[in-house]
Amino acid sequence: MRPLLLLALLCLAGCIEETVEVPPPIRLSEEALGHYCQMDVAEHAGPKAQIHLAGLPMPIWFAQVRDGIAYLRSGERSHDVLAFYVNDMGAAPSWERPGAGNWIDATAAFFVVGSDAVGGMGAPELVPFAREQDARAFAERGGRIKRLQEIEAAEVLAPVEIRPQEPVS
Repeated sequence: MRPLLLLALLCLAGCIEETVEVPPPIRLSEEALGHYCQMDVAEHAGPKAQIHLAGLPMPIWFAQVRDGIAYLRSGERSHDVLAFYVNDMGAAPSWERPGAGNWIDATAAFFVVGSDAVGGMGAPELVPFAREQDARAFAERGGRIKRLQEIEAAEVLAPVEIRPQEPVS
């Protein structure tokens, strides 16, 4: 009888899924420092990214969405990713002030890739939107629309020319 009970318990244990709570986005504040640059993220124009990692109490921040995606595509990670949020630029007050609380799940975002937009650190930016029609309107100035899983590693990891940031309208 004991071996049968043990076998039943092992089978049940295999059916139990471990659930991990997905943390909500954190409002952008002046305490948010860029993961790569250690600069105040809020001081830079353009969309931002925050990535929540297992075992860490606060997200890691990126002054550019491009850098957040590069982090995901690189082999640098030592923790599992629980959530990845980006600013919805369709809800942003302006390019210079992308918003402190207009975060969307990056896996649901529509990204404009290859436009003339320059992010907060001077590199070409991948501009996120919650609504496809907002992304389409932005893409009229150049670029194409992609979902996160469609963005190639080379689009965020390849060397780029750093350009001074110009206001985006």
